[in-house]
Amino acid sequence: DQIKVSTAVDTNLLDVFDPPSAGAFSDNARPFIEPIISFLVSNGAPLLANIYPYFRVRYNNQPVPYALFTATEVVVHDGQLEYRNLFDALMDALYSALEKRNGGSLKIVVSESGWPSAGGDVETIENAGTYYRNLINHVKGGAPKRPAKAIEAYLFAMF
Repeated sequence: DQIKVSTAVDTNLLDVFDPPSAGAFSDNARPFIEPIISFLVSNGAPLLANIYPYFRVRYNNQPVPYALFTATEVVVHDGQLEYRNLFDALMDALYSALEKRNGGSLKIVVSESGWPSAGGDVETIENAGTYYRNLINHVKGGAPKRPAKAIEAYLFAMF
């Protein structure tokens, strides 16, 4: 019970992530993610996930305020759940995908999250600072599918 074994995945394993309740692993990911899920469930270990809203902004045209936790309105309505930030939507899409593969009991630990501070129009020091500050404040309250459960998260490339 003192040493846990896990592995890190990222949200690129998701074929569907919008809306979050439809989250599903891609056909290519299933042959290797299903044994991982089974192992983690049977050993009570968490799944480590790299959650980067930045990549969804850059490659999937998601709105910057939605990714930076600064959206003033609900961006995604998903049944009873509402999403004002992309981080929660990605977390819950991953939880939905896990539930569909008998991994609903797994805890997700965010092993990496961050925002680049140079290199383009959204890759600025200001956006990176906004993302990190808002992420730090946000994870205390959990995500819509698992509210009031703090999210263990690790910042990546902050300096």
